[in-house]
Amino acid sequence: MKRTDSHDTMIAAGLNLIQQAMSIFDSELRLVLSNRPMQQMFNLPDKLIETGVSFEAVIRFLAEAGEYGEVDDLEEFIAVRAKLALTFEPHYMERTRANGRVISVEGAPLPEGGWVTVYTDITETKQQETLLRTRSEELSEQVLARSEELASTNRALASSNAALEETKHQLTQMEARTRLTTQMIPAHIAHLDLEQRYTFSNRRLNDVMPGSSDDLVGRTAHEVLGDANHTSIAPFLRRAFDGTPSVFEFKHDPSSRRIRVAFTPETTQDKVAGVYVLSMDVTEETQARVALQQTRRREMAAQLTSGLAHDFSNLLTIILGMQGKLERMDNLPSDADHLITATLAAARRGGGLLHRIADMTSPRIFRPVPTQLSTFLSELHTMATPTLGQDHHLDIQCDTRDSSFNLDGGMLQDSLLNLILNARDAAPKGTTITLTARALRDTWLELEITDKGVGFSKQALDQALQPFFTTKGGEGSGLGLAMVYDMTKLAGGDLRLFNKEGAHVVIRLPLRPADQQAPPGLVLLVEDSEDLRMSIRDMLIAQGHLVLEATSVHEAETLLSTVPDIAYVLSDIHLSGARTGLDLAQTTGQPIALMTSLPASDPLHQAAAKHGAFLHKPFTEDALRAALASAVLKGTPDE
Repeated sequence: MKRTDSHDTMIAAGLNLIQQAMSIFDSELRLVLSNRPMQQMFNLPDKLIETGVSFEAVIRFLAEAGEYGEVDDLEEFIAVRAKLALTFEPHYMERTRANGRVISVEGAPLPEGGWVTVYTDITETKQQETLLRTRSEELSEQVLARSEELASTNRALASSNAALEETKHQLTQMEARTRLTTQMIPAHIAHLDLEQRYTFSNRRLNDVMPGSSDDLVGRTAHEVLGDANHTSIAPFLRRAFDGTPSVFEFKHDPSSRRIRVAFTPETTQDKVAGVYVLSMDVTEETQARVALQQTRRREMAAQLTSGLAHDFSNLLTIILGMQGKLERMDNLPSDADHLITATLAAARRGGGLLHRIADMTSPRIFRPVPTQLSTFLSELHTMATPTLGQDHHLDIQCDTRDSSFNLDGGMLQDSLLNLILNARDAAPKGTTITLTARALRDTWLELEITDKGVGFSKQALDQALQPFFTTKGGEGSGLGLAMVYDMTKLAGGDLRLFNKEGAHVVIRLPLRPADQQAPPGLVLLVEDSEDLRMSIRDMLIAQGHLVLEATSVHEAETLLSTVPDIAYVLSDIHLSGARTGLDLAQTTGQPIALMTSLPASDPLHQAAAKHGAFLHKPFTEDALRAALASAVLKGTPDE
């Protein structure tokens, strides 16, 4: 609350009513406040009770008035008093003034710096003590002196207790603020003693490692974390107790989350007295970092191969042309046809290889859209079954069939088809290839493909994800698994290979539940292509919306100004006329989603992508549903 002049006046009036004289100086020895009894007790002039007057000026006045008796060296006396004042130590003393009055002086430091001093006239109290001494003939001189000493000591203790209570109050507030801060931090903060027992915890361990207990104090790290997780951190914890701080990451097996831990030794008198612990969930950060690293590798591979691919394409074109000319010649030797056919086949295979390299090294964009998992897997089964023939069978199992997730369906379909065909080639005839889809807590979507073949060789387990490595001899390009790995990492996921009664390949993708559908309403569809307008209108009607159509920004604005019940706007970017869908997005007050078939390099495409609710043609009904939901969440452009 802001302090007003009226508030300060009330405080000053209250201080003037107390019997004791009081003064407050700040840490720079400047007067902050003094009351009227202070001026009256020491006969201070008005200029010495003004805020900001120096401590030295007040001491000089009192010394010159004889308040401290005879002073040989005035300047030295003032300097010594100022130096003592800067120590801000609590004190209590009694002294007799030049006018014969006896006063007590009680000083205490302030938490923000500076000190407050209270002067009390105890002349009457001293006179009563003298009278008591005179009249109490039965009391010995020692008892009287002891009583006076105890009275003085009690006053000093009262002053010290007041200072201690204020310090205690400040420490309590500081501790409360510290505890509140540690509870608000999205990380687990704890302290371990020399026996590796928790002495403090901010009760956030379960947020970082789901399934963990938050009741840690008094328990050991091994009891809390269990065998597997404690084994992962044990070497770093030993280093911390040896005095070496460390930061590391490990996988929390029960939740499959990536955890970053920092151990900081607590040192007391050059000895380690414990270890401070900071733990954070960095799963999403790790997924993003891996995706970024893979993108950088793709860019480097594209730079290295683009020039070579161009040159090899020219060479293959020449070879194909020359072999074709040879094939049309007459009077060739009898074994020439076989050589020409083999050369043509090799050249065509080389061309196919270049196309696959281009697919792997081109800057493919990860475009997740809402995908019904059951529908996706059904379409995958339909596509994969003809390639398996009658010798193999595909069994798809899924425990999240009614769920929708944000996936790049095309990218994931390419990966799974590649893995299914690899399993077909490796498994004996009559084998069932199994694809299992499952959600791991709220972190991963796991897709596992298994077969009953011979499994991966040791060399394959070590090198199968490297480009051009193959176990199929001349029949394989060595790019299949590398492409699957590349696409998985681009999506922020992970790929694992292992053997267990055959080969197992596990793809883990970040679990991204799809947005909910926008409520049915009247949609203004702005599209200048009649065929596209008809197709998109059918999609919207199938989702329960009513549709109003326009072919230009001008028509759309006219309808928006005359029809009051329009809930959403769905507009192409490139429309008839000079104005675009982006112009409409800047003026409409309704939630709007933009769509385009322009390439990603086009400035209008890039501007629309930044808008948020965005569709790239062609799109599915799920993608359309997600775009409208995203438009609702985003609101208008000015929000």
